[in-house]
Amino acid sequence: MNGNDRAISGLVTVAHAMVHVYELSVPIFVTIWLTEFQTTAATLGVLVTVGMAFFGIGALPGGILSDHYSSKRLIHYCLLGMAGSFLILGVAPSLPSVGLALALWGLAASIYHPSGLSLISNGVTERGRAFAYHGMAGNLGIALGPFATALLLSRFEWRTVALALAVPALLAAFFATYITVDEYAATEADAQVRDADRPTSLREFGATTTRLFSGAFALVFLVVICSGLYYRGVLTFLPDLLAGLPALGTLTLGDLGTPARYLYAALLMVGVGGQYIGGRLTDVVPPARGLVVAFGALTAVALAFMPLATAGTLPLLLASGLLGFLLFLVQPFYQVAVAETTPSGTRGISYGYTYLGVFGVGALGATIAGTILTFGTPAMLFATLAGFAAVASLAALALATR
Repeated sequence: MNGNDRAISGLVTVAHAMVHVYELSVPIFVTIWLTEFQTTAATLGVLVTVGMAFFGIGALPGGILSDHYSSKRLIHYCLLGMAGSFLILGVAPSLPSVGLALALWGLAASIYHPSGLSLISNGVTERGRAFAYHGMAGNLGIALGPFATALLLSRFEWRTVALALAVPALLAAFFATYITVDEYAATEADAQVRDADRPTSLREFGATTTRLFSGAFALVFLVVICSGLYYRGVLTFLPDLLAGLPALGTLTLGDLGTPARYLYAALLMVGVGGQYIGGRLTDVVPPARGLVVAFGALTAVALAFMPLATAGTLPLLLASGLLGFLLFLVQPFYQVAVAETTPSGTRGISYGYTYLGVFGVGALGATIAGTILTFGTPAMLFATLAGFAAVASLAALALATR
């Protein structure tokens, strides 16, 4: 990597980690809020869906902005907004105010993915390696967020923990102000060509959208919607679900709290390996083929998870490890698939639509999961998740045959 590659990679890895620290601390707080506010999984599922929907819905306008303004500057604003939303969460007196804080976090965080991924795809020459590092950093945030939250909750009240979690994003925002990068160092198109691709009016935006969805990107979009539904559906209530399993339900760690929280964090840490391997594989494996295999494996894991999880501690650990690894293996593949099916001048809009699908439509996974767990069983939830993964695998197969 050259100096510009390293500068961009440093910025996006720190910011990506911060986004997911906050995102995946929420399921840990959910275990507290169920008791604190005496509510049901279905109600909290809807609340989380609203917050995470903004995380996705805001990605499209965020993508449009990143095609016209500095991605680096937008990432800086994202970090400041996330810190502010957790400061609000830390003083939230009621469940509606918690929902408001989550919605504000979603809006701030929604800026990141289209801006950060556009910055990598347009500015980094060693794109596969940068996607791998970017994904690993996200997974470190995904794992360390729940771990740090669980550890802090063993000592402090949840509102105090939320306030403490605002500090890392403030520090990251300070770091971002001192990074200088060339945002288009890796694109062959000159500024005039990029400007021609960018929509500058509502009519041109509609035409650009039509072009995107009339090609291979439409299949990529279906893949990422299914990925988002699986991701949010499995992770939102997983700490609470793990705590009810026979292998963990009777175990305690004293003042550190339930071991289910730490197994959840460990499962997400395994995803670091999945992100790295997935990112490096994108340099040698066509992304569509990788998606076919990875989502096929996620289908099998979803069907086998509950039988393995109830068979004892070792099968539970195996199932959790496979779930964590595969859940994040798919992400570099679909990120590269977007870059390969869209022009550089519309990369921000393309990633905006991508994360509208992943986190916007995908946010419905929390409502689906909460409803199934309230009125059905965990086995029914995992069967539904298997269906999402199977559809994604078939869509990727169609993409691979184009």
